[in-house]
Amino acid sequence: MAKALLGYVGGSDPRVLAEMRRLQQRVQDLESELIRMQAENDALSAAAHQGDSLIDTIDMTQAEPALA
Repeated sequence: MAKALLGYVGGSDPRVLAEMRRLQQRVQDLESELIRMQAENDALSAAAHQGDSLIDTIDMTQAEPALA
């Protein structure tokens, strides 16, 4: 019985190890996605704050009214 208890307590279950590896990989994937999305957000923010936006290029004196 001592061997059974020792094996149960001291041994690592392969399913637990596989699940831990899967979760660690998922965390790494999510961290990579977060970094990618932060970079994309920074690029979009920089583009939105530039003076050469599409709205600035519209000549309001010759703009046509919207159809109602």
